[in-house]
Amino acid sequence: MSKEEHKQSPTAKIIAKDCQYCQNCRKDNIPAQPNEVMLSDFLRKWPLFFEVPFDSNMNRTKNRPLVRGQISPLLAVSFAVSCAVPGLALLTLGVNPLTGTLGAFNIVLYTCCYTLLKRISIVNTWVGAVVGAIPPIMGWTAATGSLDAGALVLGGILYSWQFPHFNALSWGLREDYSRGGYCMMSVTHPAMCRRVALRHCFALIGLSSVAPIFNVTTWTFPIISLPINLYISYLGFRFYRDADRSSSRKLFFCSLWHLPLLLLLMLTCKKSLYKNNKKETVN
Repeated sequence: MSKEEHKQSPTAKIIAKDCQYCQNCRKDNIPAQPNEVMLSDFLRKWPLFFEVPFDSNMNRTKNRPLVRGQISPLLAVSFAVSCAVPGLALLTLGVNPLTGTLGAFNIVLYTCCYTLLKRISIVNTWVGAVVGAIPPIMGWTAATGSLDAGALVLGGILYSWQFPHFNALSWGLREDYSRGGYCMMSVTHPAMCRRVALRHCFALIGLSSVAPIFNVTTWTFPIISLPINLYISYLGFRFYRDADRSSSRKLFFCSLWHLPLLLLLMLTCKKSLYKNNKKETVN
């Protein structure tokens, strides 16, 4: 793998670090992102096997291939396992053991906790948010080989973003979730659903503000990200106040462009790990 290809790695861009053919990329410098994709394929396919009877009752999921019988359960499970095993092996042996461990933990958390909790408790939403926050942390550990404060800031942003995103989405699907028997905040605790979404909109402002404190970005980032963070917070307040489909849809669609734009600004304002290490070496 050439230095130019390595610099263009999507994982390196997402974590906003100058990996630059770094020493932490082991052996043949296998990029982490394709292996993370394999794990995400497993996480998408495995729960569908267990949720077929319930998904058939929901308009949102009744046309899934497993529900309609277009794919056999054996084929679905085989494909999921064939993604998980080599994905974990490549992350552990080709990247570093820390990244592989995080991947294995995420699989267990998703399949054994989140999937089961969806029909038991609204806690599933918080567990699912942790599942969604771990992949960017894996990108960080893949490039740096360490789990430091910067990784937690990046994971925290993904964690908080998921609440306005999913709570707004689930608000318009309350009838569907109720028919499927899923225990979601929007169904059982509608006021909490709106309140939590608003709270985490505000949390995005706070997390963006602490990024430069932990040397993830420059101080320009909190300033230039403030308008989009204030806007999603405004829509979160509208959703909290109005409690209707219109406000939930606006918040949901805002979340679709808010996250990639926020990460792009984060990348633009990143601090160079390579330069910082070079200064420390000189000193």
